[in-house]
Amino acid sequence: MKIVILGPPVSGTSTFSSILSSKFNLLHISPGNIFQENIIKKTPLGIKAKKFYDKGLLVPDDITIDLIISRLKETDCEKGFVLEGFPRSIKQAEALDEFTKIDFFIYVNIPEWLAVKRITSRRVCKNCKRVYSLINVKPKIEGICDVCGGELIQRADDNPESIKKRFREFEEKTKPVLEHYKNKGMFNSILCDKMKSVPEENIEKILKIIRG
Repeated sequence: MKIVILGPPVSGTSTFSSILSSKFNLLHISPGNIFQENIIKKTPLGIKAKKFYDKGLLVPDDITIDLIISRLKETDCEKGFVLEGFPRSIKQAEALDEFTKIDFFIYVNIPEWLAVKRITSRRVCKNCKRVYSLINVKPKIEGICDVCGGELIQRADDNPESIKKRFREFEEKTKPVLEHYKNKGMFNSILCDKMKSVPEENIEKILKIIRG
């Protein structure tokens, strides 16, 4: 099974993807996580990506497409995957169409005000990249990842100014993507507009889509 989950920054796609990948025993693939790993390691790709992250901008299509398609070609993706945060542009969507056929496209819809509220509460595990919220998805031990025991950090680009810029750029670039999947009859959407909603509420919405 091949699932694509897309949504504005801090819409919860990372958390939903992690839960779904565990529930269906699928690989969770996230461009953001891969870029962050490369930024931390200061690889050539990471250095290129950091220039855009620091400005609160999305990484260009050519870099992102090469990264994701190369990853999907690896043998551990043969049984399926949960692809989070890709495609974010029509060019990316067309590249994914050329490579493989997905089974479900799910859009997580949240308002901008909620994205800004959530951004200052987000923490990410430095090791396994699991995402937490200081509002409603807190770690059992403050500053420590429940899964691997890694240190929880706040990403440099997680600030109100950056999120507003990224949110608007996301909406502008992804509107054609939503239309693309609507035209293919594959568009599914869930609304997340509660400040303190728990992931399980929205996971149930997604499972209803998948299970029909």
